[in-house]
Amino acid sequence: MPYLSYLDLSENYLTVAGSIEVPNSSTSYRLQFLFLGNNLFTGKLLEPISKLITLTNVDLSFLNMSYPIDLRLFSSLKSLSYLDLSGNSISPTSLSSDSYIPLTLGTLFLRPCGIREFPNILKTLHNLEDLPRLRTVDMFDNYFNGFQGSTDVLVNSSVKILILDSNRFQGSLPHLPHSTNVLFAGANSFTGEIPLSICNRSSLSILDLSYNNFTGLIPQCLSNFTVVDLRKNNLEGSIPDVFYADASIQTLNVGYNQLTGKLPKSLLNCSSLMFLSVDNNRIQDTFPFWLKALPNLQALILGSNKFYGPISPPHQGPLGFSELRILEISDNQFTGNLPPSYFLNWKSSMNEDGGLYMLYEKRPYGLFSYRYMDHIDLKYKGLHMEQANVLTFYSAIDFSGIKIQGQIPESIGLLKALVALNLSNNSFTGSIPLSFANFVKLESLDLSRNQLSGTIPNGLGTLSFLAYVNVSHNQLKGEIPQGTQITGQPKSSFEGNAGLCGLPLEERCFETDAPPTQLPKEEEEEVLNWKAVAVGYGPGLILGLTIAQVIASCKTEWLVKIIGLD
Repeated sequence: MPYLSYLDLSENYLTVAGSIEVPNSSTSYRLQFLFLGNNLFTGKLLEPISKLITLTNVDLSFLNMSYPIDLRLFSSLKSLSYLDLSGNSISPTSLSSDSYIPLTLGTLFLRPCGIREFPNILKTLHNLEDLPRLRTVDMFDNYFNGFQGSTDVLVNSSVKILILDSNRFQGSLPHLPHSTNVLFAGANSFTGEIPLSICNRSSLSILDLSYNNFTGLIPQCLSNFTVVDLRKNNLEGSIPDVFYADASIQTLNVGYNQLTGKLPKSLLNCSSLMFLSVDNNRIQDTFPFWLKALPNLQALILGSNKFYGPISPPHQGPLGFSELRILEISDNQFTGNLPPSYFLNWKSSMNEDGGLYMLYEKRPYGLFSYRYMDHIDLKYKGLHMEQANVLTFYSAIDFSGIKIQGQIPESIGLLKALVALNLSNNSFTGSIPLSFANFVKLESLDLSRNQLSGTIPNGLGTLSFLAYVNVSHNQLKGEIPQGTQITGQPKSSFEGNAGLCGLPLEERCFETDAPPTQLPKEEEEEVLNWKAVAVGYGPGLILGLTIAQVIASCKTEWLVKIIGLD
């Protein structure tokens, strides 16, 4: 096949037990792109590949090789610009500084390769004028524990994308090259203050220093970035009130630190902001109704702080965050109750379609783009769980432990895209809204430890995705709906309600245990009445309250700024 220039056999179950024969003279070949990743090759494969000297892009990731790969085998590929060896064992001797790396190499993936020491071939990155086109260094999920030399060890390199996640790096963060666009250094053990030099890196767009041990203050240059993730460090002080007009920041995650003060009002300048997480700090402020002016805000995470006061707007209307998909405000000191129309304007959560939100995507010809993947902690299915890629599929409300009173607004049933709803540990009264039957995607429902009364709506028994239900410690009565998702719950999910009977409780009801096939007439009438109420708040909302309805709302997508390569 002398005219073949592109060959992609990746992600199959191909095996090579022996060896592949390639003529010694391969100058007549035109093959430039060879993608063999995620196969089951065990034989002698690399030496034949090294003879294909026209190759520019090579993916040999996760090949299940029975022997370590010697990088020196690629020295003959004079035009090589992209090399992915992730998931393979690399020969330690071939990582030495005298190993040959083609001068044209622009992208190198080594994640994870079980490397325990920083490769000598990359250790002297300040001499990268000898490797002028090296743009991406990816060493995710290895065992590196430090850089040799001063904190300036990287500063003179030309690396654009530096990925050091999930290693064992300690000490201070090295000063970054001026060319760097993307830094992923999360899940390490970096200490000390975040170097102020990052504020002088005009090309830097994505800064991920999460899950480390950084101390001190947050740098004053947050407006410079598209993504800032400083989650789970030991940072102090307040969030800098320095966001300038039309700042490009889309994600700001500073959860799990020791921050104080109030939310900076200059966030109103961040019209691109989609994800804001400040949970598990010591922030003392009122509910930020003013953030509803941000046209793209999709996730607001305020839990476990010292927020106080009402969470209802001053004039008791809808909350007003039209694009919001996630609102987590648990374990604060809010007060008051929620008006019936509270959830009317959440058109994103009315839409059942999810958005696009991913970390990175390889593309043909070795090109790729980086997108950010947010992490948050949610009380989900009775546990504190960390969720990633939350805006891919997630629509969630967590109001647990915030001292809210009154009835649960019937308008909550408009949020058909809800996956998780947690209203536990409050003082809600009245009945469980019949509109809960509209939660066709709901997986987790926690209403425990309130003062709810009446019966459990039969519609909950029809929710096919409902994997977790907890209505314990209320004042509920009557027969528990006998749908499969309900009867499969543990008894503890219903205990503390003296009037409840039926499976999974041991108390049997006097009437038949046969599951109802449809809503009782009075429940149907109540749902219809709420539909009429909804019409009064805005045109088209009547369509949002039955299973057969079609929601007329804007489709929202989360698409983080793509960092492209030339």
